[in-house]
Amino acid sequence: MSRVIVALDVDTTTRAAELVATIGDAVAAYKVGKQVFVAEGPAAVAAVTDAGYRVFLDLKFHDIPNTVAGAVRSATRLGAWMLTVHAAGGAAMMRAAVDAAGDESARLGVARPRIVGVTVLTSLDARALESVGMGASVPDQVRRLATLARDAGLDGVVASPLEIGLIREACGDGFDIVTPGIRPAGSAADDQARTLSPADAVRAGATFLVVGRPITGAADPRQAAEAISHDAR
Repeated sequence: MSRVIVALDVDTTTRAAELVATIGDAVAAYKVGKQVFVAEGPAAVAAVTDAGYRVFLDLKFHDIPNTVAGAVRSATRLGAWMLTVHAAGGAAMMRAAVDAAGDESARLGVARPRIVGVTVLTSLDARALESVGMGASVPDQVRRLATLARDAGLDGVVASPLEIGLIREACGDGFDIVTPGIRPAGSAADDQARTLSPADAVRAGATFLVVGRPITGAADPRQAAEAISHDAR
């Protein structure tokens, strides 16, 4: 089974649906993020779920616990398979998200969406962290937030490929590590500061790999998805 999640970082549900139809079951799921969700709303999720595929709803909720709980309940009703919150929102916020997902999924009689906490964005490096007042190194900050997320009951975290090993060591097996910043050989880094190849990320212990432009911008997106999925076995 593929570990790849395709990032549908596009402007319209029409384009998202075209990519889903082209790539199909060559990947594990499709990520709906802020770009298309802000433009099109829940229809962007339906473009994936109506085709029979899983949605990773990547809206990175970060607010007071009650507000995040409400957003998670809404995401559960939309049929999200996995969703993100910012681990920096704190333990109470993350626990509220887990409780809301459990309560709403039980009410609906559906599977509870997996909830993963964003640690340090892959576009940030040590200098960027320092500029916003975070004195810890990137590895130390990721470790701290990953442990906090695990203790709050989250299913896993989102982190760059370079922090996979330390998260696996700190949080053990059975804890999802969702990894953006995946770049096959020859691909541009774009706006990612901390990247790794698909094979190296899996060897380090990644559960799922989020890949956007190397697939969606390819001449043949399905072929690109199949190749990356093969490398990430």
